[in-house]
Amino acid sequence: MNPEPSAADRPGQQARRLAAQSAGPGGRPVRRLAGPAAGPGARPARGRPARTARTGGPTGTRSGLSADPRTGPGTARRTATRGPEQAAARLVARSARATAAGLPSTPPSPHWRPGERTLRLLTVATVAAVAALATGHAWLLALAAGPAVLLALAAPGTGRPSRLAAENSVEPSRCLEGEPITVRVTVRHDGRIGRLDPAVALGPGVALTAVTVGATEVDLVLRAERWGRWTLGSVDIDVYDAGGLARRTVRTDLGTVDVFPVPSAARLTPIPVRLPERLGEHTTAHEGTGVEVVGVRPHVPGERQRRIHWPSTTRRDAVQINQFAAERAADAVVLLDTLADFLDAATGRSSLDETLRAAGGLTRAYLRRHDRVGLIAVGGKLRWLAAGSGDRHFYRMVESVLEVRQDRGHRGPLVPRLPAAALPGHALVYAFTSLADQRILDVLGQVRDRGNPLVVVEVPAGEPAVEPGDEIGAVALRLWHAEREAMRSALRARGIPVARYTPGEALDLALAPLLRRRIGGGAR
Repeated sequence: MNPEPSAADRPGQQARRLAAQSAGPGGRPVRRLAGPAAGPGARPARGRPARTARTGGPTGTRSGLSADPRTGPGTARRTATRGPEQAAARLVARSARATAAGLPSTPPSPHWRPGERTLRLLTVATVAAVAALATGHAWLLALAAGPAVLLALAAPGTGRPSRLAAENSVEPSRCLEGEPITVRVTVRHDGRIGRLDPAVALGPGVALTAVTVGATEVDLVLRAERWGRWTLGSVDIDVYDAGGLARRTVRTDLGTVDVFPVPSAARLTPIPVRLPERLGEHTTAHEGTGVEVVGVRPHVPGERQRRIHWPSTTRRDAVQINQFAAERAADAVVLLDTLADFLDAATGRSSLDETLRAAGGLTRAYLRRHDRVGLIAVGGKLRWLAAGSGDRHFYRMVESVLEVRQDRGHRGPLVPRLPAAALPGHALVYAFTSLADQRILDVLGQVRDRGNPLVVVEVPAGEPAVEPGDEIGAVALRLWHAEREAMRSALRARGIPVARYTPGEALDLALAPLLRRRIGGGAR
């Protein structure tokens, strides 16, 4: 028989027995994080064993994090970053709801009001007090005293700010489609404040991608989705006091931004038969002082010897001189049909968006060759810009048509007359149109009557969707195709070439047939 252990040895044997029962693989003890040893705020999940932390070896986790052996040490890092990601996702979701519903039309109240924390504590205190009075149990009043004490301890006293204001800065104020836009909203105050909780109602043409909330700043990252002059929207920021008991809302407008379209790829620059008497890079059929040799001719006394063509001189036994073609600049006018905007049912593309992108690509191609380009936008309002050259002129042209979507509200039955200054003599006119509105034919007739060479670039508007088995819809679709083909035939009958542009492809594919011969104009 083993002797009975003394009272002094019992605690030691119990400790060794507990250590043997809790030993992990290999007999190594594992320290459990249950109860007070886990630190304040650490509680095991319900229905699961308490998570363990390995303190030794190269696979130990960072201080303050716990890892589950079933998931590996990488779970601790993901758990640590899950909080900020969830908060950012919650702010983006809240802003999406505010964008869909819109912010209240009335401005926010300039006074402080109870916050969610205050309402929860008051609800607990009220329920506990009512339960104590209804049941007669005095110990329920302790549940009401707890929230009251927390409200008293979190009271801000005299540190709550009396003046709150918000100001913002937008960077950049001009960008291309798809580029990010950063908006920083700064809250100005004269006291102590707590956390900020923003709700953003965005305008059309932009989307919210990220939200970062600091101590006094809210950073918004937006993405420009469509070209145009857009209002970014408004933001309501709930500013909490230092104790988190009360909040006050400040509103600020985020301003406007100019989003420029991404021009389509284009390099070809067809030219008309007649060019203005201005030096440029387009060769003509006339002799001049260019760089392209178009033939040889007999030598005339007084001409430079460096222009002698020696192979012809040797063959003909007479001095022959290189003959160069004159180089002139071209004048072009881009005519935009903004009478209507159609969405392709299959791809979701906007005909007006594709029209401006294609026109931007052609404009840049001519400006690279030092030509002059003008602009005419026909829609609810008539917008035009005199012909000019240079990179700055390209941005002036785009800025002049950024608001054409708003012009559709001023649509009238008649198309105004084109001003004479908008169409220089013998300027080549490119009409970008979807051929969906009969009124554009009247505009093209005005251009043709003035004798300007004209090219129609058809931007597809997308076929209407027809349900399977819908006979009436199928007949309407055939009529729609026939009407558009009739418009093309009417233009070709008047000697106007029609180039069909496919969105997503290079514009040069549509303009390449125009290089076979120079484009002639009509008779005045």
